This record gives sequence, structure tokens and C-alpha cells, in this order.
Amino acid sequence: MSEIKRKYVIPGELVGKGNYNRTSNVYQIEDKFYSTRVGMAEVFNDSLRVIPLTGPYIPRVDDLVIGKIIDYSAFAWEIDINSCFSGFLLAQSVFGRDYSPARDSLTKKFALGDLVTAKILAFDRTRDPLLSVSGPGLGRINRGEVVLISPTKVPRVIGKKGAMIKTIENYSKCRLTIGQNGLVVISGNPEGIVSAKSALNLIDHEAHIADLTQKVQDLLSESSKGKKE
Repeated sequence: MSEIKRKYVIPGELVGKGNYNRTSNVYQIEDKFYSTRVGMAEVFNDSLRVIPLTGPYIPRVDDLVIGKIIDYSAFAWEIDINSCFSGFLLAQSVFGRDYSPARDSLTKKFALGDLVTAKILAFDRTRDPLLSVSGPGLGRINRGEVVLISPTKVPRVIGKKGAMIKTIENYSKCRLTIGQNGLVVISGNPEGIVSAKSALNLIDHEAHIADLTQKVQDLLSESSKGKKE
């Protein structure tokens, strides 16, 4: 397995030189790749990217997000998705084409304050994103604890090929649902939830540390020992 090379970078700083696949927050001039953000540059195999250390959530089509119902009209719910944009879920997409405002009550499906898992169905920056709750695992969140992290740290929480999230879930015996907008739902026993929250807080505050995976493992291992004693 190839080693992942990481380093701090600032906008305009050289990230790598050669034949790489450019992923995110990087621009290319000939065979040189430069950062567009302050963050942690990662070079792995034939790919490179920069993970920003700070920044707001900007919706992208197909993103999984977790949000709160904050308002509704006769035809749609408005959802806070931790962004400068509000998400909108059309009543017709939930009730079906025969939806009738006179017959169907939106609050019987989703009430103010409800948390939902949804996907970004459409977004082009000229209007607020359109959401969908059609699909496995989407809809109202009925249990679990919600943790908010910086949206820019989500890639570190997931890890390469999902390695980091698997580590947290295996140690804590909890299930994590991660929204690209920085909200994470932890489902499991109370002790496991505490352990998972500690790991998420560590990642949120120290995403720039090169040996982050080992630190998370050490933290979770100590937490597991504490439960047994």
C-alpha cells in the first residue's frame, strides 16, 4: 500500500509536480499543481487534493445532508442544512403527484424541529438546493445523537476508503451517519456514543495532524479499557 504524503499548504503553494489526477481545491499549470485553500495537502498514488481547514458548506448534487425542519408552506418544507443556503423539500416529492394541500397535512410527515437525512437533488447557486428523501436510509431521524463538526473536516472523518469511520464504529460499537454538511448522527449505546463523540471532536480540532488515525485509535482504545475496568 502506497504511503499518503501530507503537508500544510496555503493558497498558491505548490502541492505536487508530475502526472497526477487533480481532485479538489487544486489548480494546475502545466505539470505543477497548486493549492487554492489553506489546508492539508494529500498526495496518494496518482491523486492529490487539499482538505481545507475552515470553510462553509456549499451544497453539491448527490451530497448526503442532515438538516432540521425550520419552516413549511403549503407546498414545501424549508430545511436548515448548515449552509448559507436553505434546503427545500417539495411536498409532492413526499406525498406523490396527487398531493393536495387541502387534503394532506405536511406536519403529519415532518414537523418543525424534526431532523431528516436527505440528498441534494438539484443545485446551481442561483436558487436554494432542492432536496429528496426518497431512498434507503433517508427521511426522519428517530434516534441517535447529533454532533456538529466543520464541513471541511468530513473527508478526514470518513478517511481513505472509509478507514477512519470504520475505526470509530468498530471501537465504539456505534453506527455513524455522516452528512457532507458537517452533521453526524451517532446511534448506539450511551458509552459508545460518548467514545464516538470524543473521536469526532479530536478529528474536528486536529484534522491537520499527520498521525491522526493513530491518535484516534489510541483515544478509542483508552476509552474501551476504561469501560472494562
